[in-house]
Amino acid sequence: MYKDLIGTIDRIVANQHTSEERKDVLQPLVDFVQQKVNNEQEINLNFICTHNSRRSHLAQVWAQAASAYYHIPNVHCYSGGTEETALFPKVAETLAKQGFSVFKISETDNPVYTIKYGENALPVIGFSKKYDSPFNPVSAFTAIMTCSQADGGCPFIAGAEKRIPITFEDPKISDGTAEQTQVYAERSLQIATEMFYVFSMINK
Repeated sequence: MYKDLIGTIDRIVANQHTSEERKDVLQPLVDFVQQKVNNEQEINLNFICTHNSRRSHLAQVWAQAASAYYHIPNVHCYSGGTEETALFPKVAETLAKQGFSVFKISETDNPVYTIKYGENALPVIGFSKKYDSPFNPVSAFTAIMTCSQADGGCPFIAGAEKRIPITFEDPKISDGTAEQTQVYAERSLQIATEMFYVFSMINK
């Protein structure tokens, strides 16, 4: 993993505090991953939010990094929305500042980014898409609802083995304010902390 990212992860692990309330929220995901590990099966996680622009991407990237950090094999992380928009640039900027290598490979209304946690790691491909995009798995995955709007607006996710609500406050509330950079950094680290908690609980 990149040195700067390891520095961020070291701080996350050293300062990790997950409340009992949030542990209860995260436990179904721990159970899902553990069952797949026990059965030596592929672990497909699709993080879903309304616009697939902020929280779902942060969760996707940090979950992929956490699985690599804890050497949990066969983990494939995806993200999607109930509608397609664009990955918000502040998300890419925040991940880069926290140690990921972020590279924009297309300049469109919905740009595509590669997001890597290590020099030889497969990149996470970051762009906005609907949760049922052909880019995402069509079966044998768990749908992780990262916002309450998507959870309420999508009562059925075709192909999902399991549906798990793990919601986070939208950092969009800080857009256009002096606190934007701080809020995005804090939300990213909150999501990272919880994804690292999940994968730290897995017995290989």
